[in-house]
Amino acid sequence: MTNQEIQAILEKQRQFYRSGATIPVKFRIQQLKRLYAVVKRYEIEINDALKTDLGKSHYEGFMCECGLVLTEIGYMIRHVRKFAKAKTIHTPLAQFHSHSYKHPTPYGNTLIMSPWNYPFLLTLDPLADAIAAGNTAIVKPSAYSPATSKIVEKILNECFSPEYVAVVTGGRAENAALLEQKFDFVFFTGSQAVGKEVLRHAAEHLTPVVLELGGKSPCIVDASANVKLAARRIVFGKYLNCGQTCVAPDYVLCERSVKDRFLAEVVKQIKLQYGDEPLANIHYGKIINEKHFDRLYGLIDAKKVIVGGEADRESCRIAPTVMDGVTYDDAVMGEEIFGPIMPILTFESFDAVVEELKEKDKPLALYLFSSDKTHVRRVRTELSYGGGCINDVVIHLATSEMGFGGVGESGMGSYHGKDGFDAFSHYKSIVDKKTWLDLPMRYQPYKSKLFEKLLHLFLR
Repeated sequence: MTNQEIQAILEKQRQFYRSGATIPVKFRIQQLKRLYAVVKRYEIEINDALKTDLGKSHYEGFMCECGLVLTEIGYMIRHVRKFAKAKTIHTPLAQFHSHSYKHPTPYGNTLIMSPWNYPFLLTLDPLADAIAAGNTAIVKPSAYSPATSKIVEKILNECFSPEYVAVVTGGRAENAALLEQKFDFVFFTGSQAVGKEVLRHAAEHLTPVVLELGGKSPCIVDASANVKLAARRIVFGKYLNCGQTCVAPDYVLCERSVKDRFLAEVVKQIKLQYGDEPLANIHYGKIINEKHFDRLYGLIDAKKVIVGGEADRESCRIAPTVMDGVTYDDAVMGEEIFGPIMPILTFESFDAVVEELKEKDKPLALYLFSSDKTHVRRVRTELSYGGGCINDVVIHLATSEMGFGGVGESGMGSYHGKDGFDAFSHYKSIVDKKTWLDLPMRYQPYKSKLFEKLLHLFLR
Protein backbone atom coordinates (compact mmCIF):
# COMPACT_ATOMS: atom_id res chain seq x y z
CA MET A 1 0.00 0.00 0.00
CA THR A 2 1.39 3.41 -0.97
CA ASN A 3 1.87 6.44 1.28
CA GLN A 4 -0.94 8.21 -0.55
CA GLU A 5 -3.34 5.34 0.05
CA ILE A 6 -2.48 5.25 3.75
CA GLN A 7 -2.94 9.01 4.00
CA ALA A 8 -6.33 8.73 2.29
CA ILE A 9 -7.51 6.07 4.76
CA LEU A 10 -6.33 8.13 7.73
CA GLU A 11 -8.03 11.27 6.43
CA LYS A 12 -11.33 9.40 6.05
CA GLN A 13 -10.94 8.10 9.59
CA ARG A 14 -10.33 11.64 10.85
CA GLN A 15 -13.51 12.81 9.18
CA PHE A 16 -15.46 9.85 10.56
CA TYR A 17 -14.22 10.47 14.09
CA ARG A 18 -14.97 14.21 13.87
CA SER A 19 -18.54 13.34 12.90
CA GLY A 20 -19.05 11.97 16.42
CA ALA A 21 -20.22 8.57 15.18
CA THR A 22 -17.91 6.60 17.49
CA ILE A 23 -18.80 8.49 20.68
CA PRO A 24 -22.18 6.94 21.70
CA VAL A 25 -21.66 3.92 23.93
CA LYS A 26 -24.50 2.14 22.15
CA PHE A 27 -22.55 2.34 18.89
CA ARG A 28 -19.42 0.93 20.53
CA ILE A 29 -21.32 -2.02 21.98
CA GLN A 30 -22.90 -2.75 18.59
CA GLN A 31 -19.47 -2.86 16.96
CA LEU A 32 -18.04 -5.10 19.69
CA LYS A 33 -20.97 -7.51 19.34
CA ARG A 34 -20.46 -7.60 15.59
CA LEU A 35 -16.76 -8.34 16.06
CA TYR A 36 -17.51 -11.09 18.59
CA ALA A 37 -19.96 -12.79 16.24
CA VAL A 38 -17.60 -12.74 13.26
CA VAL A 39 -14.65 -14.04 15.29
CA LYS A 40 -16.87 -16.92 16.48
CA ARG A 41 -17.92 -17.62 12.90
CA TYR A 42 -14.33 -17.86 11.65
CA GLU A 43 -12.91 -19.73 14.64
CA ILE A 44 -11.83 -22.75 12.58
CA GLU A 45 -10.19 -20.59 9.90
CA ILE A 46 -8.38 -18.58 12.59
CA ASN A 47 -6.97 -21.74 14.14
CA ASP A 48 -6.02 -23.07 10.70
CA ALA A 49 -4.09 -19.86 10.02
CA LEU A 50 -2.27 -20.11 13.34
CA LYS A 51 -1.37 -23.70 12.49
CA THR A 52 0.04 -22.57 9.14
CA ASP A 53 2.09 -19.69 10.55
CA LEU A 54 3.29 -21.13 13.85
CA GLY A 55 2.36 -24.79 13.91
CA LYS A 56 -0.12 -24.25 16.74
CA SER A 57 -2.66 -26.96 17.38
CA HIS A 58 -6.31 -25.92 17.34
CA TYR A 59 -6.43 -26.46 21.09
CA GLU A 60 -3.50 -24.11 21.72
CA GLY A 61 -4.82 -21.65 19.14
CA PHE A 62 -8.11 -21.34 20.99
CA MET A 63 -6.56 -21.42 24.48
CA CYS A 64 -3.94 -18.77 23.80
CA GLU A 65 -5.44 -16.62 21.05
CA CYS A 66 -9.01 -16.94 19.81
CA GLY A 67 -10.51 -17.79 23.21
CA LEU A 68 -8.72 -14.90 24.93
CA VAL A 69 -9.88 -12.47 22.23
CA LEU A 70 -13.50 -13.55 22.72
CA THR A 71 -13.06 -13.14 26.47
CA GLU A 72 -11.73 -9.58 26.09
CA ILE A 73 -14.47 -8.56 23.64
CA GLY A 74 -17.15 -10.04 25.91
CA TYR A 75 -15.67 -8.28 28.93
CA MET A 76 -15.82 -4.94 27.13
CA ILE A 77 -19.41 -5.50 25.99
CA ARG A 78 -20.43 -6.08 29.63
CA HIS A 79 -18.46 -3.24 31.18
CA VAL A 80 -18.07 -0.42 28.66
CA ARG A 81 -21.14 1.51 29.86
CA LYS A 82 -19.64 1.73 33.33
CA PHE A 83 -16.15 2.54 32.04
CA ALA A 84 -17.44 5.37 29.82
CA LYS A 85 -19.22 7.22 32.63
CA ALA A 86 -17.76 10.34 34.20
CA LYS A 87 -16.16 9.71 37.61
CA THR A 88 -17.07 12.17 40.35
CA ILE A 89 -14.07 13.50 42.29
CA HIS A 90 -13.99 15.11 45.72
CA THR A 91 -14.25 18.90 45.50
CA PRO A 92 -12.21 20.91 48.05
CA LEU A 93 -13.92 23.54 50.15
CA ALA A 94 -12.05 26.31 48.32
CA GLN A 95 -14.06 25.46 45.17
CA PHE A 96 -17.46 25.49 46.87
CA HIS A 97 -20.01 25.11 45.26
CA SER A 98 -18.80 22.90 42.39
CA HIS A 99 -18.99 19.42 40.91
CA SER A 100 -15.59 17.93 40.01
CA TYR A 101 -15.26 14.93 37.74
CA LYS A 102 -13.01 13.07 35.29
CA HIS A 103 -14.52 12.32 31.91
CA PRO A 104 -13.02 9.61 29.64
CA THR A 105 -12.84 10.64 26.00
CA PRO A 106 -11.36 8.74 23.05
CA TYR A 107 -7.96 9.78 21.76
CA GLY A 108 -9.39 9.70 18.25
CA ASN A 109 -7.51 8.09 15.37
CA THR A 110 -5.31 5.25 16.60
CA LEU A 111 -2.67 2.95 15.12
CA ILE A 112 -2.28 -0.66 16.35
CA MET A 113 0.88 -2.47 15.25
CA SER A 114 0.98 -6.16 16.19
CA PRO A 115 3.66 -8.89 16.18
CA TRP A 116 3.90 -12.36 14.66
CA ASN A 117 4.19 -14.57 17.74
CA TYR A 118 0.54 -14.24 18.86
CA PRO A 119 -0.71 -12.61 15.68
CA PHE A 120 -4.44 -12.91 16.32
CA LEU A 121 -4.51 -12.22 20.06
CA LEU A 122 -2.17 -9.25 19.97
CA THR A 123 -4.09 -7.65 17.10
CA LEU A 124 -7.69 -8.13 18.21
CA ASP A 125 -7.18 -7.64 21.96
CA PRO A 126 -6.01 -4.02 21.72
CA LEU A 127 -8.52 -3.39 18.92
CA ALA A 128 -11.37 -4.40 21.24
CA ASP A 129 -10.05 -1.90 23.80
CA ALA A 130 -9.76 0.83 21.16
CA ILE A 131 -13.34 0.26 19.98
CA ALA A 132 -14.68 0.20 23.53
CA ALA A 133 -13.00 3.53 24.22
CA GLY A 134 -14.60 5.10 21.12
CA ASN A 135 -11.67 5.40 18.71
CA THR A 136 -11.12 4.64 15.06
CA ALA A 137 -8.20 2.33 14.27
CA ILE A 138 -5.75 1.41 11.57
CA VAL A 139 -4.47 -2.10 12.24
CA LYS A 140 -1.08 -3.25 10.96
CA PRO A 141 -0.54 -7.02 11.42
CA SER A 142 2.88 -8.61 10.97
CA ALA A 143 4.15 -9.67 7.56
CA TYR A 144 5.85 -12.67 9.23
CA SER A 145 2.49 -14.36 9.92
CA PRO A 146 0.76 -13.97 6.53
CA ALA A 147 -1.98 -16.59 6.99
CA THR A 148 -3.18 -14.99 10.21
CA SER A 149 -2.86 -11.49 8.77
CA LYS A 150 -5.11 -12.61 5.91
CA ILE A 151 -7.87 -13.88 8.21
CA VAL A 152 -7.56 -10.75 10.38
CA GLU A 153 -8.04 -8.64 7.26
CA LYS A 154 -11.02 -10.76 6.20
CA ILE A 155 -12.70 -10.46 9.61
CA LEU A 156 -12.17 -6.73 9.99
CA ASN A 157 -13.24 -5.94 6.43
CA GLU A 158 -16.42 -7.93 7.00
CA CYS A 159 -17.11 -6.19 10.32
CA PHE A 160 -16.23 -2.57 9.68
CA SER A 161 -16.01 0.10 7.04
CA PRO A 162 -12.43 1.33 6.46
CA GLU A 163 -13.21 4.86 7.70
CA TYR A 164 -13.80 3.23 11.10
CA VAL A 165 -11.41 0.24 11.25
CA ALA A 166 -8.94 -0.40 8.43
CA VAL A 167 -6.25 -3.02 7.88
CA VAL A 168 -2.92 -2.22 6.27
CA THR A 169 -0.88 -5.29 5.33
CA GLY A 170 2.67 -5.43 4.05
CA GLY A 171 6.16 -5.16 5.47
CA ARG A 172 8.71 -2.55 6.42
CA ALA A 173 7.68 -0.04 3.77
CA GLU A 174 4.12 0.04 5.09
CA ASN A 175 5.37 0.23 8.68
CA ALA A 176 7.56 3.20 7.82
CA ALA A 177 4.74 4.93 5.93
CA LEU A 178 2.36 4.51 8.87
CA LEU A 179 4.86 5.87 11.37
CA GLU A 180 5.29 9.00 9.27
CA GLN A 181 1.61 9.83 9.78
CA LYS A 182 0.18 11.83 12.66
CA PHE A 183 -2.05 9.64 14.80
CA ASP A 184 -3.68 10.55 18.09
CA PHE A 185 -2.43 7.38 19.76
CA VAL A 186 -0.11 4.49 18.86
CA PHE A 187 -0.20 0.99 20.34
CA PHE A 188 2.80 -1.21 19.49
CA THR A 189 3.72 -4.76 20.46
CA GLY A 190 7.09 -6.12 19.38
CA SER A 191 10.83 -5.93 19.91
CA GLN A 192 12.73 -3.29 21.83
CA ALA A 193 14.61 -2.22 18.71
CA VAL A 194 11.45 -1.51 16.72
CA GLY A 195 9.78 -0.05 19.82
CA LYS A 196 12.47 2.61 19.94
CA GLU A 197 11.74 3.52 16.32
CA VAL A 198 8.02 3.75 17.06
CA LEU A 199 8.66 6.01 20.05
CA ARG A 200 11.08 8.17 18.05
CA HIS A 201 8.50 8.75 15.30
CA ALA A 202 5.67 9.31 17.77
CA ALA A 203 7.77 11.96 19.54
CA GLU A 204 7.84 14.00 16.33
CA HIS A 205 4.09 14.51 16.68
CA LEU A 206 3.98 14.36 20.52
CA THR A 207 1.76 11.30 20.12
CA PRO A 208 1.11 9.19 23.24
CA VAL A 209 2.07 5.54 22.96
CA VAL A 210 1.76 2.18 24.65
CA LEU A 211 4.77 -0.04 24.01
CA GLU A 212 4.55 -3.75 24.83
CA LEU A 213 8.09 -4.99 24.38
CA GLY A 214 10.05 -7.90 25.84
CA GLY A 215 13.36 -8.71 27.48
CA LYS A 216 14.98 -11.49 29.44
CA SER A 217 12.36 -12.53 31.97
CA PRO A 218 13.97 -14.45 34.86
CA CYS A 219 12.45 -17.37 36.72
CA ILE A 220 13.79 -18.03 40.23
CA VAL A 221 13.50 -21.44 41.89
CA ASP A 222 14.66 -21.38 45.51
CA ALA A 223 15.28 -24.22 47.97
CA SER A 224 11.78 -23.92 49.48
CA ALA A 225 9.98 -24.42 46.15
CA ASN A 226 7.74 -27.34 45.25
CA VAL A 227 10.28 -28.59 42.73
CA LYS A 228 8.05 -31.04 40.90
CA LEU A 229 5.28 -28.49 40.39
CA ALA A 230 7.78 -25.80 39.47
CA ALA A 231 9.27 -27.99 36.74
CA ARG A 232 5.85 -28.86 35.34
CA ARG A 233 4.69 -25.25 35.14
CA ILE A 234 7.99 -23.85 33.87
CA VAL A 235 8.16 -26.44 31.08
CA PHE A 236 4.62 -25.47 30.05
CA GLY A 237 5.35 -21.72 30.01
CA LYS A 238 8.80 -21.94 28.48
CA TYR A 239 7.91 -24.15 25.50
CA LEU A 240 4.40 -22.82 24.86
CA ASN A 241 4.29 -21.58 21.26
CA CYS A 242 7.76 -23.06 20.83
CA GLY A 243 9.13 -20.51 23.31
CA GLN A 244 7.97 -17.56 21.19
CA THR A 245 6.10 -15.85 24.01
CA CYS A 246 7.08 -12.40 25.27
CA VAL A 247 6.45 -13.38 28.90
CA ALA A 248 7.98 -16.87 28.71
CA PRO A 249 10.60 -17.60 31.38
CA ASP A 250 13.73 -16.60 29.47
CA TYR A 251 16.13 -18.31 31.88
CA VAL A 252 15.98 -20.11 35.22
CA LEU A 253 17.94 -19.15 38.33
CA CYS A 254 17.94 -22.29 40.47
CA GLU A 255 19.32 -22.64 43.99
CA ARG A 256 22.18 -25.13 44.01
CA SER A 257 20.73 -27.36 46.73
CA VAL A 258 17.69 -28.26 44.57
CA LYS A 259 19.17 -27.92 41.09
CA ASP A 260 19.75 -31.61 40.41
CA ARG A 261 16.21 -32.49 41.50
CA PHE A 262 14.83 -29.63 39.43
CA LEU A 263 16.72 -30.69 36.30
CA ALA A 264 15.57 -34.28 36.68
CA GLU A 265 11.96 -33.12 36.95
CA VAL A 266 12.34 -30.80 33.94
CA VAL A 267 13.62 -33.68 31.81
CA LYS A 268 10.74 -35.84 33.00
CA GLN A 269 8.18 -33.11 32.27
CA ILE A 270 9.48 -32.49 28.76
CA LYS A 271 8.94 -36.16 27.98
CA LEU A 272 5.52 -36.18 29.63
CA GLN A 273 4.29 -33.05 27.85
CA TYR A 274 5.99 -33.42 24.44
CA GLY A 275 6.83 -37.11 24.15
CA ASP A 276 10.09 -38.94 23.52
CA GLU A 277 10.36 -37.31 20.08
CA PRO A 278 9.05 -33.73 20.34
CA LEU A 279 9.85 -33.01 16.68
CA ALA A 280 7.34 -35.71 15.75
CA ASN A 281 4.67 -34.26 18.04
CA ILE A 282 1.95 -32.74 15.85
CA HIS A 283 0.88 -30.45 18.73
CA TYR A 284 4.35 -28.91 19.12
CA GLY A 285 4.76 -25.67 17.18
CA LYS A 286 7.50 -24.31 14.95
CA ILE A 287 9.80 -21.33 14.71
CA ILE A 288 8.25 -18.55 12.65
CA ASN A 289 10.86 -18.59 9.85
CA GLU A 290 14.38 -19.67 8.89
CA LYS A 291 15.94 -16.38 9.98
CA HIS A 292 14.78 -16.87 13.56
CA PHE A 293 15.55 -20.60 13.38
CA ASP A 294 19.18 -19.87 12.48
CA ARG A 295 19.49 -17.25 15.23
CA LEU A 296 18.13 -19.65 17.86
CA TYR A 297 20.14 -22.63 16.71
CA GLY A 298 23.26 -20.49 16.97
CA LEU A 299 22.53 -19.88 20.68
CA ILE A 300 22.70 -23.58 21.57
CA ASP A 301 25.99 -24.72 23.10
CA ALA A 302 26.01 -28.48 22.51
CA LYS A 303 28.47 -29.02 25.37
CA LYS A 304 25.94 -27.65 27.85
CA VAL A 305 22.79 -29.33 26.51
CA ILE A 306 21.34 -31.92 28.92
CA VAL A 307 18.14 -32.57 26.97
CA GLY A 308 16.95 -31.60 23.50
CA GLY A 309 19.12 -29.81 20.98
CA GLU A 310 17.64 -31.66 18.01
CA ALA A 311 16.48 -29.47 15.16
CA ASP A 312 14.99 -29.62 11.66
CA ARG A 313 15.65 -26.51 9.60
CA GLU A 314 13.30 -27.59 6.81
CA SER A 315 10.30 -27.55 9.17
CA CYS A 316 11.76 -24.76 11.36
CA ARG A 317 11.49 -26.86 14.50
CA ILE A 318 13.83 -27.05 17.49
CA ALA A 319 13.15 -29.57 20.24
CA PRO A 320 12.60 -28.32 23.81
CA THR A 321 16.18 -27.77 24.92
CA VAL A 322 17.75 -27.35 28.36
CA MET A 323 21.28 -26.06 28.93
CA ASP A 324 23.02 -26.44 32.29
CA GLY A 325 26.13 -24.75 33.64
CA VAL A 326 25.23 -21.52 31.87
CA THR A 327 26.74 -18.18 32.93
CA TYR A 328 25.95 -14.61 31.95
CA ASP A 329 28.87 -14.76 29.52
CA ASP A 330 27.21 -17.39 27.32
CA ALA A 331 25.72 -16.28 23.98
CA VAL A 332 22.29 -17.50 25.06
CA MET A 333 22.33 -14.90 27.86
CA GLY A 334 23.29 -12.02 25.59
CA GLU A 335 19.83 -11.45 24.10
CA GLU A 336 16.18 -12.31 24.59
CA ILE A 337 15.93 -15.97 23.53
CA PHE A 338 12.36 -16.06 22.25
CA GLY A 339 12.56 -19.74 21.49
CA PRO A 340 12.56 -23.26 23.04
CA ILE A 341 15.92 -23.01 24.84
CA MET A 342 16.01 -23.01 28.66
CA PRO A 343 19.34 -21.95 30.21
CA ILE A 344 19.84 -22.94 33.85
CA LEU A 345 21.98 -20.70 36.05
CA THR A 346 22.85 -21.74 39.60
CA PHE A 347 22.94 -19.54 42.71
CA GLU A 348 23.97 -19.95 46.33
CA SER A 349 22.60 -16.75 47.86
CA PHE A 350 19.09 -15.43 47.30
CA ASP A 351 20.24 -12.00 48.49
CA ALA A 352 22.89 -11.97 45.78
CA VAL A 353 20.28 -12.88 43.13
CA VAL A 354 18.06 -9.98 44.16
CA GLU A 355 20.95 -7.52 44.10
CA GLU A 356 22.10 -8.85 40.72
CA LEU A 357 18.64 -8.49 39.16
CA LYS A 358 18.41 -4.90 40.39
CA GLU A 359 21.32 -4.07 38.10
CA LYS A 360 19.78 -5.60 34.98
CA ASP A 361 17.23 -4.22 32.51
CA LYS A 362 13.68 -4.29 33.81
CA PRO A 363 12.01 -7.39 32.33
CA LEU A 364 8.47 -7.76 31.08
CA ALA A 365 7.89 -10.61 33.53
CA LEU A 366 9.49 -12.19 36.58
CA TYR A 367 8.61 -15.50 38.22
CA LEU A 368 9.42 -16.90 41.63
CA PHE A 369 8.86 -20.45 42.84
CA SER A 370 9.11 -20.35 46.61
CA SER A 371 7.26 -20.94 49.86
CA ASP A 372 9.51 -18.49 51.70
CA LYS A 373 7.40 -15.43 52.53
CA THR A 374 10.46 -13.24 52.94
CA HIS A 375 11.67 -14.13 49.44
CA VAL A 376 8.21 -13.47 48.00
CA ARG A 377 8.05 -10.08 49.71
CA ARG A 378 11.49 -9.06 48.49
CA VAL A 379 10.76 -10.00 44.87
CA ARG A 380 7.43 -8.21 45.04
CA THR A 381 8.73 -5.00 46.59
CA GLU A 382 12.40 -4.60 45.66
CA LEU A 383 12.54 -5.64 42.00
CA SER A 384 11.05 -3.73 39.08
CA TYR A 385 9.33 -5.71 36.31
CA GLY A 386 6.15 -5.51 34.25
CA GLY A 387 4.26 -8.28 36.06
CA GLY A 388 4.60 -11.91 36.98
CA CYS A 389 3.55 -14.85 39.10
CA ILE A 390 4.43 -16.52 42.36
CA ASN A 391 4.63 -20.30 41.88
CA ASP A 392 3.45 -20.15 38.28
CA VAL A 393 4.35 -18.59 34.94
CA VAL A 394 2.65 -16.71 32.08
CA ILE A 395 -0.94 -16.86 33.40
CA HIS A 396 -0.97 -13.31 34.79
CA LEU A 397 -1.70 -11.97 31.31
CA ALA A 398 -4.71 -14.23 30.71
CA THR A 399 -7.28 -12.08 32.48
CA SER A 400 -9.28 -8.98 31.63
CA GLU A 401 -9.47 -8.07 35.32
CA MET A 402 -5.83 -7.05 35.55
CA GLY A 403 -3.68 -4.84 33.38
CA PHE A 404 -0.70 -6.21 31.48
CA GLY A 405 2.31 -4.18 30.44
CA GLY A 406 6.02 -3.51 30.77
CA VAL A 407 8.21 -1.03 32.58
CA GLY A 408 11.47 0.63 31.58
CA GLU A 409 13.19 -1.36 28.87
CA SER A 410 10.25 -3.78 28.62
CA GLY A 411 7.72 -1.14 27.66
CA MET A 412 5.33 1.51 28.91
CA GLY A 413 1.61 1.54 29.55
CA SER A 414 -0.69 -1.43 30.03
CA TYR A 415 -3.92 -2.87 28.69
CA HIS A 416 -6.57 -5.61 29.15
CA GLY A 417 -10.01 -4.83 30.54
CA LYS A 418 -10.33 -1.52 32.36
CA ASP A 419 -6.64 -0.80 31.84
CA GLY A 420 -7.16 -1.27 28.11
CA PHE A 421 -10.08 1.14 28.08
CA ASP A 422 -7.99 3.64 30.03
CA ALA A 423 -5.01 3.19 27.70
CA PHE A 424 -7.08 4.27 24.68
CA SER A 425 -8.80 7.13 26.57
CA HIS A 426 -7.86 10.58 27.74
CA TYR A 427 -9.40 11.57 31.08
CA LYS A 428 -10.47 15.20 31.13
CA SER A 429 -10.48 16.80 34.59
CA ILE A 430 -13.48 19.12 34.74
CA VAL A 431 -14.88 21.46 37.42
CA ASP A 432 -18.51 22.44 36.94
CA LYS A 433 -18.79 25.64 39.00
CA LYS A 434 -22.25 26.79 40.05
CA THR A 435 -23.30 30.38 39.39
CA TRP A 436 -25.46 31.17 42.40
CA LEU A 437 -22.45 31.82 44.68
CA ASP A 438 -19.23 33.68 43.92
CA LEU A 439 -16.82 34.04 46.85
CA PRO A 440 -14.95 37.37 46.54
CA MET A 441 -11.74 36.37 48.28
CA ARG A 442 -9.87 35.34 45.10
CA TYR A 443 -10.30 38.73 43.42
CA GLN A 444 -8.11 41.82 43.76
CA PRO A 445 -7.67 44.09 45.57
CA TYR A 446 -6.35 41.78 48.33
CA LYS A 447 -7.09 43.94 51.35
CA SER A 448 -9.27 42.11 53.81
CA LYS A 449 -7.55 40.27 56.70
CA LEU A 450 -10.76 38.25 57.10
CA PHE A 451 -10.47 36.95 53.55
CA GLU A 452 -6.81 36.03 54.16
CA LYS A 453 -7.80 33.99 57.21
CA LEU A 454 -10.61 32.33 55.29
CA LEU A 455 -8.22 31.49 52.44
CA HIS A 456 -5.84 29.76 54.85
CA LEU A 457 -8.77 27.84 56.29
CA PHE A 458 -10.08 26.69 52.93
CA LEU A 459 -6.66 25.65 51.56
CA ARG A 460 -5.49 23.68 54.57
